Amino acid sequence: MWGALAGGFVGTLVLTTVLRAGSEAGLTRMDLPFLLGTAFTGDRSRAKALGYLLHFAAGLVFALAYYAIFRAIGHSGWGLGALFGLSHALFSGTALVNVLLPVVHPRMGGDMTAAPAVALLERPGFMMVNYGLRTPLVSIAAHVAYGAIVGGFVSLAG
Repeated sequence: MWGALAGGFVGTLVLTTVLRAGSEAGLTRMDLPFLLGTAFTGDRSRAKALGYLLHFAAGLVFALAYYAIFRAIGHSGWGLGALFGLSHALFSGTALVNVLLPVVHPRMGGDMTAAPAVALLERPGFMMVNYGLRTPLVSIAAHVAYGAIVGGFVSLAG
């Protein structure tokens, strides 16, 4: 389990760095920590700080979920972790941030929201393409790297 937590920490560090670098390079406008943080506060600075904490906590929780699956199937490794990361990215981009997050996020627009009525965040859309057409590629690459790192750490920990 310690291997999964270490991998989750390093993997989340890499994932977050890739996402931030993609944003800084103009490949995407996505800022997952900001999206998470604004679910809890309207203060932009606090939202970013809180979002990064929540994103790292989620990275550790997902690493434990990966670990549970590795244990259940009796196998782990970089390649299998990368496959889990791909699945994670597809689930996140299709169901998690596209369907579930807009339902519970108090500051995000939805299908039935009138934009002039409330200050809103833009809804991510399918695979988060509302944040740029290259966003799915950046997200998938970051999540595959995360999964490979978690899988590798679990495998190395034995």
